[in-house]
Amino acid sequence: MKPVAAIALLLTLAACGVDGEPVPPQVNSTVTLSSSGMSVGTGVTLGRGPFRLGLGAAL
Repeated sequence: MKPVAAIALLLTLAACGVDGEPVPPQVNSTVTLSSSGMSVGTGVTLGRGPFRLGLGAAL
């Protein structure tokens, strides 16, 4: 089973840039100050064409 998983991992890694250049992620950060305190948020978005995948966190 391990050789099959290793081959699948290598094929997936090799296919990352098959159809063009790699797309760099976009990083967004916000700092909000209000009378109740300070809020910090950050997010990472990766997109290609009409598809977008994002991950964010607020502290």
